[in-house]
Amino acid sequence: MMTEADYYALFDAYRQGELDTPARQNLERRLAADPALAQRFAEFEDVSSTLRGYGQRLSTRRKLRAIQAEIDAEQAVKLEGETLQTGHPTMPTVHISRTEQKLREFWRGHRATMMVAASVAVMAVFTTLLGIEWWRASQKPSLYGYTVLRREVERIKRKQRAMTLALQGQEELPVKDGKFSGTGFALTADGYLVTSYHVIQGADSLLIEGRDKQRFRAEPVFSDVAHDLAILRIKDKDFNGFGRLPYSFKRGTADLGEKVYTIGYPREDLVFNDGSLSARSGFEGDSAFYQISIPVNPGNSGGPLLDDRGNLIGVISGRQMDVQSAAFATKSSYLMHLVDSLSAAAGSGQSYSMPRGNQLAGNSRPQQIRKLRDYVFVVKVYE
Repeated sequence: MMTEADYYALFDAYRQGELDTPARQNLERRLAADPALAQRFAEFEDVSSTLRGYGQRLSTRRKLRAIQAEIDAEQAVKLEGETLQTGHPTMPTVHISRTEQKLREFWRGHRATMMVAASVAVMAVFTTLLGIEWWRASQKPSLYGYTVLRREVERIKRKQRAMTLALQGQEELPVKDGKFSGTGFALTADGYLVTSYHVIQGADSLLIEGRDKQRFRAEPVFSDVAHDLAILRIKDKDFNGFGRLPYSFKRGTADLGEKVYTIGYPREDLVFNDGSLSARSGFEGDSAFYQISIPVNPGNSGGPLLDDRGNLIGVISGRQMDVQSAAFATKSSYLMHLVDSLSAAAGSGQSYSMPRGNQLAGNSRPQQIRKLRDYVFVVKVYE
């Protein structure tokens, strides 16, 4: 994940013309397509402009001080040896040139103004930086006592050239692990998936991997930050569809005390956990989430939450740090509302083909998991 310093170094190299042509073109495409990156670049420009102005003021001030020092030195030379025969120094009349007189008047007239301007510039720099951090913090939900569950894995070491080619689609993505991973599951048979928004946040590219280790490229289609939902689409030409989904999506609200379970990828193998629906509201009473008594771990984010009948009732999101086995999941009704809204916006011919039947009802838990596991995936995030 690029730090603030990394972004500023990249933007500075771009402004100085130090990027090669592919890297420069790639950055320009990203700036045009990513509003968040464009905002970050605008902030860099503001800070850089302020710093340049401050630097120019300091340079002018140093030059004026140097001129004043030269004038003082010349006057000191003139005064040496100018004494009367008594040996006492006279009070000489100092003759200065017209140019020196103008410089003196300029310095005396603008010294206070320049000092104030320099102080204002320093304050502007720090105010801008603090304002940026305050604005970013204000855009994030309060997560005191709450932790999201994407899993950080081994960082990929890629050179700038290799990253540029991969993002341009000119080279196969590496088969190593990405920086973060979470869980996702099939939404439709034709290649749409669901995961948590925080899993893919900041991603440059995504890979979807099933239990058979087959991998596909994916791209975000829509994100609902408030409800921590993201819809992805597989864009790999070798993808032939998921087949008929065995579960259905519940549009109503689940009942308190229902037995629920999830499967996901907090590690390389698929992991099952079960529990009960503890509350019909989430962290700090958020009505868009359930609280569940399931011990979830980093990597479970984005995984499906199902009831005993195999209805998908939620999407695993996070857990409460100070309470054992207190996890949270976005309600499936909010996911269905999102899908309906996207279908309506795209037109009747572009609606999502949601599963209508439920093949899990009436099966034992192991049988349900065997049918379900081929539709749950690792979401690997590359930054």
